[in-house]
Amino acid sequence: MLTINVAVLLAVVVLLRLRRRTESRSRFDEKMTVVIVLALGILLAPTPVGQGFLSFLGQLASGVTQASR
Repeated sequence: MLTINVAVLLAVVVLLRLRRRTESRSRFDEKMTVVIVLALGILLAPTPVGQGFLSFLGQLASGVTQASR
C-alpha cells in the first residue's frame, strides 16, 4: 500500500504554485496559496523538522537583536 505524507504533498503543491508567473495570478490564487502555505506550516510545526526550523529562527532573531545593540 502506498502512503503519501500530507506535508510532502503540500510542499510539492506550494512549489508548483510558486513557479507560476506572478502576472497570471488572480486574488483567489494568491489567497489559496497563502492558505496552503499556512496548512503546510501547521503540519510541519510539531515535527522535528519544524522544531529545528523554529530553533534556527529563534537563534537568528536573537543574533540580530544582539547585533543591533
